[in-house]
Amino acid sequence: MLRKKTLGSMIMVGGLIVGLTACSSGGSDDTGSAPEGESAGGGEAGGLITIIVNDPANPYWKTEGDLAQAKAEELGYEATVGAHEGDTNTENTLIDTAIANDSVAIILDPANADGSIGAVKKADEAGIPVFLVNAEINESGLAKAQLVSNNAQGAALGAQEYVKQMGEEGTYVELFGAPSDNNAQTRSNGFETVISQYPDLEKVGEEVANWDRTEGHDKAQALMQGNPDIKGVLAGNDEMALGAIAALKEAGKLEDVIVGGFDGAPDAVEAVKNGEMAYTVLQPVAQFSETAVELADDFIRTGTEPETEKQAIDCILITAENADKMTSPFVYEG
Repeated sequence: MLRKKTLGSMIMVGGLIVGLTACSSGGSDDTGSAPEGESAGGGEAGGLITIIVNDPANPYWKTEGDLAQAKAEELGYEATVGAHEGDTNTENTLIDTAIANDSVAIILDPANADGSIGAVKKADEAGIPVFLVNAEINESGLAKAQLVSNNAQGAALGAQEYVKQMGEEGTYVELFGAPSDNNAQTRSNGFETVISQYPDLEKVGEEVANWDRTEGHDKAQALMQGNPDIKGVLAGNDEMALGAIAALKEAGKLEDVIVGGFDGAPDAVEAVKNGEMAYTVLQPVAQFSETAVELADDFIRTGTEPETEKQAIDCILITAENADKMTSPFVYEG
């Protein structure tokens, strides 16, 4: 059986870019020309960039929208931020509005890996380039780029730290993100790949908490009622982890339970610093939000498309030892 000392080989490091190369849906040729109804770029900076995120009540998605808007305005565009809150009907309406407002580009954090395909296709057919951030859709060739965190690498980093802090043994439960988001399953699979190498670590329960702090609290309570002696809570994001921490505090059990998170949110970093959370995994939301706008600007001005559509950017493990290097929300100065 693979032991802990060989787990490093399972973790992909150093700016991984996932190579799923795709051209735009219209199939631009080498001269930069494009079919009727599709923009070929080659203009000047300016116009409206529409930014659509999930739910700005979550600091992760708020940062995503704020940084993309700031970068767009810095580059000479108008920018507006809307939120679909995970609802594909709302997302579709926001895409319709972006088209009606003659947006020159759309930056979208898709609501659903399958359910958002139609909205992206609609924008593409209207000649508006779409750049996806944070989450993917299950179709290539529609968006100009899909920029995400390297969730598999980040999950492996977190799970390895989790194993260490659990002392390689004990029972634990898992809080799972939104099933409609591919990131949730990718992270859960990444956790399992590492933890399964340790037979004395046993998962005794799992609940879907949809990336939400309140649901994380309630689902953690339910899991504790069924498993009162758990030694760990493994969460697919920080909001669910913070909800679990609140539930553990109420039960007077936090000191005896290891909690792991994922995102690198400010509240989670503070929880790591004060010893309530074992670690979090920083997603490079600041990087890919700004990069998506830069790619859109490049396409608008020159017609240049990214060589690789799907790109994954490595995550960073945040523990008590390096948490002070988080100089601003979701920004690590290592």
